[in-house]
Amino acid sequence: MAGLVRRNFDSADETRPFQDGTGRLDLLMTNGGPVGRAVFEPGWHWTEHVGPLVGTDRCTAAHTGYVVSGLMKIVMDDGESTEYGAGDFMQVAPGHDAWVVGDEACVVLDWTGFGDYAKPRSG
Repeated sequence: MAGLVRRNFDSADETRPFQDGTGRLDLLMTNGGPVGRAVFEPGWHWTEHVGPLVGTDRCTAAHTGYVVSGLMKIVMDDGESTEYGAGDFMQVAPGHDAWVVGDEACVVLDWTGFGDYAKPRSG
């Protein structure tokens, strides 16, 4: 393993677009696992723009991340909810829905939940 690694999300190993042009996931494959930067555009809603890609009605990924900009509301299957905004650290268990609040894109860095996120189901 190299002593220093420098990567840029603008040259990601993989980019996964969300439906209807509502954003994208830029993914870097690292020795420590995948790290992602997601850009969720205003109007993005998980159940409308990612769920159909992956074939589930709720997000089944666990997330550990940092919100760079914007505002996102997350609602757990049990009804617990919160909003994450710029500067917030986030941990979210599987089984939730999410959407952008307001008219600013929400940019999130995630180092645990984006490896398979928005990966179209096969078949």
